[in-house]
Amino acid sequence: MPDGTNSIEELLHPKGRDVTQLSPQEKLQEKMQEIQLSSKEEQVQKNAQHLGLPYINLEAFPIGPETLSLIPEQPSKEMQAICFFKVEAEIRVGVVDPDAPGIHDLVGDLQRKFSGANISLYVISTKSFQKAFKLYATLPKTLVQSYGVKITQKDLLRFQQELQSFVDLQTRLPQVNMTEAFAMIIALAMSNDASDVHVEAEETDVKVRYRLDGILQEVAVVPKELWPRLISRIKGLAGLKINVSNMPQDGRITIDMKTEKLDLRISTLPSAYGESVVMRLLTGKASGLQFEQLGLRGRALKELTQQLSRPNGMIITTGPTGSGKTTTLYAFLNRLNTSERKIITLEDPIEYRIKGLVQSQIDHSKDYTFAKGLRAILRQDPNVVMVGEIRDLETAEVAIQAALTGHLMFSTIHTNDAAGAIPRFLSMGVKPFLLAPALNAVIGQRLVRRVHDKCKTAATLDAETQAKVETLLKTIPVNSPEKALVPPAAEWKFYKGQGCTACNRTGYKGRMGIYEVFTMNPDIEQMILKGDISDYRMREIMHSAGFISMVQDGLLKALDGITSVDEVFRVAL
Repeated sequence: MPDGTNSIEELLHPKGRDVTQLSPQEKLQEKMQEIQLSSKEEQVQKNAQHLGLPYINLEAFPIGPETLSLIPEQPSKEMQAICFFKVEAEIRVGVVDPDAPGIHDLVGDLQRKFSGANISLYVISTKSFQKAFKLYATLPKTLVQSYGVKITQKDLLRFQQELQSFVDLQTRLPQVNMTEAFAMIIALAMSNDASDVHVEAEETDVKVRYRLDGILQEVAVVPKELWPRLISRIKGLAGLKINVSNMPQDGRITIDMKTEKLDLRISTLPSAYGESVVMRLLTGKASGLQFEQLGLRGRALKELTQQLSRPNGMIITTGPTGSGKTTTLYAFLNRLNTSERKIITLEDPIEYRIKGLVQSQIDHSKDYTFAKGLRAILRQDPNVVMVGEIRDLETAEVAIQAALTGHLMFSTIHTNDAAGAIPRFLSMGVKPFLLAPALNAVIGQRLVRRVHDKCKTAATLDAETQAKVETLLKTIPVNSPEKALVPPAAEWKFYKGQGCTACNRTGYKGRMGIYEVFTMNPDIEQMILKGDISDYRMREIMHSAGFISMVQDGLLKALDGITSVDEVFRVAL
């Protein structure tokens, strides 16, 4: 069957074929094919008339390379759009489907690029498009252009000044083109220090939500009819396939700022009512956090400071997704990042780029895994190595060998708290006699929201909460430096935020870590070597060694007015 990419003459009479020798049946078959191809063009022409748009057959239409290159190859393929004519301020574009996602923004981009130009859409058949699309193969590389209007720092700063609240965003979104709508969403997210932007298609509309201090908050609703254009704009800027909506895609948008680069990590996912888009805002704030700013104190701060000065061994952070593990590891790396040390990281993906570090990203499609990448890293003569996550026995064994052979190794493991790290390693199959001498310290952590200073007020605890707080604070180990920080119960003062416009009525602004830490001691080593260790037994050892739990660390920070009791219990109980 013909694929529609050749001319009718080529389809009916291939080169080298003597048509005079065709049988009557073959001649009839070719005549039928010719009629079918002709009828398809006639149908496209009728459809164009119905839409009120002009029709053109590009079968033999001459298209110059400069004209063709006005729409680069990939967007042309995805939208089935061809620029076939440009003379001065007159530009004509052939499209198979005038209502296809991205067409409206394509026209807008051309109008912005060629100010004052008259952009006309013509309806073409699929066969016409395929014929013209072949011309891209003949284009000189110098004519290859990037598609889309980039978001600039100027755009973001302008919208940050114009948009003072979520109400302003809701009012403006339906009034602007999709490039500006996207810039507005990102600008207001930056103003409010959002970590993620969620754009989710629902049955009747599209919700825009920001993750603010770890909590999702709805900020705007977009009319459903604007959704195809908005997601096409996001995909176009992120380099994703505009015409693919039935499978997940991942991309990235980089915006050059004066002092840093803003990276947006884009993820799309098919859903019942359209695609869901999540945009992760990656700024330099997290990567630039210093060790002293983490919120560590007392015994934990002293022990970790000593461990970071050691030349070898393994330091592990634990906690669920979003608990700040990677940020903690970056703070460690910042403390050690000097010209005398070779530091290499293996990440999935690289979220923050840090000067002075060699950062490598794993790629499962090329079988470049954590284990294989770590083996390669060790041949690079590093002093310090950071592996994004230990997920399996192979990676764990290579990491432990690195820690035993003169490298300071950082990594994360998914357990609920520090006490669960060693049982998790053993359940993977790690040999106890290797783990015991390799492990230096384990950190369990969560992120709590800070009470907003501008609307802070005293909080009164109910009887049940007060009793729970008393129990937890009274059980702080007597040999812990934090024990001296607990005043008599009669002097306890706790706080909460009343909520104001500056904190979006939440009563919180910003986050900080609460931690539990243990370092290796003879008791823990003996338990590991026996291979019989439980979470419960680990907590007993940590308590006897004078280490406090995450909840206790959080309550001490609540006593200092940094966070609230409700917030500590929300994340740590």
